[in-house]
Formats: sequence, structure tokens, C-alpha cells
Amino acid sequence: MTSRRIFRISGSDRLDFLQGLVTNDIRKLDQGLVYSALLTPQGKYIADFFLAAEADAVLLDVADPLADDLAKRLSMYKLRSDVTIEDSGLNLQRGTGPAPEGALPDPRHEALGWRAYTAAPANDDGTDWDAIRVAHCIPESGIELTPDSFILEAGFDRLNGVDFRKGCFVGQEVTARMRHRTELRKGLVRVLIDGSAPVGAPVTTDDRPAGTLYTQANGRGIAYLRFDRATGEMQAGDATLHRE
Repeated sequence: MTSRRIFRISGSDRLDFLQGLVTNDIRKLDQGLVYSALLTPQGKYIADFFLAAEADAVLLDVADPLADDLAKRLSMYKLRSDVTIEDSGLNLQRGTGPAPEGALPDPRHEALGWRAYTAAPANDDGTDWDAIRVAHCIPESGIELTPDSFILEAGFDRLNGVDFRKGCFVGQEVTARMRHRTELRKGLVRVLIDGSAPVGAPVTTDDRPAGTLYTQANGRGIAYLRFDRATGEMQAGDATLHRE
């Protein structure tokens, strides 16, 4: 399980502050976890995270390698708002078995089970998360989701990670333009794979660049592909791929 950092965002302006920045609608917090992201003004990915309501605060659950930069960027947007961002001291508990008290369903897909935040050491129930992610083409921070990627190409609309009815957010204009294109030209898709290749291996077809191969499990993989070139047999390292 990827190491996570849990921040606590408090202050009287916390909800309005987040609502104007992140890709999803903060008003959904009363329904459970909210999956969201912070983008650059050009619409490119900075970090994805989960938000959870707490008494008089919001918890923000983010991959540890992204945490310091995300906290710095959020602090830059504070200006004079009554907002405090600090480490919560909590840890992530995660599983697909029976959910403990206080756990919340992962909003990206029901197969991803539940998440909970407690003072106990971080733990999960041994679930093969990569296999689940590959089966449902769900990207992971720092693997399929990388700086300068676009969230719609990563399937954020399908994963309940963006809300176009909430109003403005940072990068909203570019993201909305992409949404209204007739068809995306690139994106994450599931592929069938014969063999194996390192995460990040270039994908080629007829010796032309076609994309990048990422997580693999059970004869399948997640790949970022140019759709116009992903129409037949492809190669990545010693592996042969076909779009599923």
C-alpha cells in the first residue's frame, strides 16, 4: 500500500477555500469520502486525494511523495482566509473485507472497498490492490498519475473525481474544453499483455511510439495510449500487447 499522509484542514473558511480550488464538489462531504484533485491553471495534474468530513475540519488523504508540495501549494492560495493546514497524526486503514466502524466506501469504485482514518498504525487487509486497479483501469498516484497529465485522460469523470456543475476550480477552463471535445485522442486503457515489461516501458506499434505501459496483473495492464495507433498488436519491452 502506498504510504499516505493525512492533513487536517480547519478554520471557518475551509469549505469555501477548498470549493474554489479542487476538481470535485465539497458539498458532497456529507455523503462520504470525496475523491478530487488539484490542477495547475493550465489544467495539468498536481495531486489527487480523498477528502473526509470531520467535526469542524476536513481530512485530506494524499500519497506521501505528493504531500509536502500539495500543502505548500494550498497554503499559497490561503491569502487572508481563515484556514489552517496541519498534519493530523492519523493513519490510513484500508480493506475490502468487512468495514470497521467509521470506515467510508472508496468513491472511485466499489471494488476498492473502504478507507478509515485512525491513530493506529497504517494497515490494510492484504488485498491485491494492483489487481483491482488493473481490472477496473484505476490510476494510482505517482504511477499512472504523473505531473503534466490530464485528469480526463486518466478517467476522473468515470472515477467520480470531477464535478462540472460545482462551479469554478483551478484548471477548470482547460478541463471543460477537453470534456467537450468530440473524442479524446489519448488516455488510460486496459490492455491484454503476453509477457511482462517494466512500469513506464514505452509502447510501440510498427516501430512508432504509441504510449506507455504501467501497472500489470493477471495478464492485463494499464497503458496510456494514442488511440489512433492502438489498433492492433503493440510491443512494450519483451511483451506483446492488445487493447482490450
